[in-house]
Amino acid sequence: MPLPPGTPDLDVLDLLVSVAELGSLGAAARRHGISQPAASMRISALERRLGLTLLDRAPTGSELTDAGRTVLAHARSVLAAVDALVDDVARLRSADAPRLRIAASKTIADHRIPHWLAALRTDHPEVVVALEVENSTQVAALVRAGAADLGFVEGPHPPTGLGSRVLGADDLVVVVAPNHPWAHRHSPVTLTELAATALLWREPGSGTRDTVWDLLSTAAPPAGPAAELGSTVAIVAAARTGMAPAVLSRLIAAPDLVTGTLVEVPAADAARLTRKFRAIWRRNTPPAGTGELLVRRAARLENVRGAATIPPDRPGQPSTSP
Repeated sequence: MPLPPGTPDLDVLDLLVSVAELGSLGAAARRHGISQPAASMRISALERRLGLTLLDRAPTGSELTDAGRTVLAHARSVLAAVDALVDDVARLRSADAPRLRIAASKTIADHRIPHWLAALRTDHPEVVVALEVENSTQVAALVRAGAADLGFVEGPHPPTGLGSRVLGADDLVVVVAPNHPWAHRHSPVTLTELAATALLWREPGSGTRDTVWDLLSTAAPPAGPAAELGSTVAIVAAARTGMAPAVLSRLIAAPDLVTGTLVEVPAADAARLTRKFRAIWRRNTPPAGTGELLVRRAARLENVRGAATIPPDRPGQPSTSP
């Protein structure tokens, strides 16, 4: 249905409301970023279109006529309806936007996810991503329960019963405080020595803990922990005190290694001190759409980064990728 002849533009109705609120054409013009003559011309054009006098103009300001006040009431209703329309359209767009629920281990969430999401958003800015951060075991549980569409974990092997894809690998380093006896040693520390040493450990379920525990167990049963701490921040803080050595992701240890608040201890089996970053999903719902795009972007970036050589899965622990 075409608009009736003489229908005013929304912009000039908004200008009329500003004149009423501010009391002068000059003030209304400044609010709308136009000159006073331009504002006066637009109101005059509206008056001609409607065949009504809307303003009594005076040197001290502008006052609406009776007809102007009637038109003002309708203008406010029309503008309010337009605002409601714009808000509803925005909500509809938001509801229709592709959504992806992901869960990630702490290290991946802090150091890798931002880069992966930035790469995804470059080509697909419409995707809305919700991220939950837990340790690797908890991430796998969220994926199994359907509370996350996709998970990202670290560890020596894929979680049982889930599909997975190795995205890349991360170096692990042995670190101590500068006053620790190992800080000045010349011979590399062996896996047997590490296994016999009380280390600072993450809590059970951490991908870093599982990786280090499995590796040390190939040399000897690991000794009891100097402490079990629930975050890498706490591990780093405890290591700085000289309490005990820790085995950390190089991504996490890097700032302290640069400043000298932690010292890297050479390791005899440095090539084996790596852990894999994996994408995981329910076997019956492999990544599709935005989830598949995110996995591809992540794998591409990790391949470019090439921080470490990805070791093969050990016999008896095959990949569960479909």
